Amino acid sequence: MSMRVTDGDLLFITGHAPVDSDGEVIEGDFEAQVVAVFENLRITLQAAGVDFEALVRMNTYLTDVNPETVATFKAVRNRFVNMDCPPANTLLKVSGLYDGRIRIEVDGVAVLPRA
Repeated sequence: MSMRVTDGDLLFITGHAPVDSDGEVIEGDFEAQVVAVFENLRITLQAAGVDFEALVRMNTYLTDVNPETVATFKAVRNRFVNMDCPPANTLLKVSGLYDGRIRIEVDGVAVLPRA
């Protein structure tokens, strides 16, 4: 088990959904939605001057938690996040999200370096 000790300002990242830059829902398969969520998280982190290494906490909301969707989520997440020292993550099953086409949403906390 790894431990991450941090010192810096916290960035609270609101729910990121599988939408494009115009706010339109990505209507591909579940993997396409997960990739879109992590790409959107990357954009937010980069705008704050950090990358996924700064992400220390995630909450993942799925409308379906069958073994296949959980495995797909983990496989995509592992392409973005350093699994040697991953952020803490809570995976929650929800009955629905703000748009019925959306199957995943992720929020989180990142630590920004002190100026």
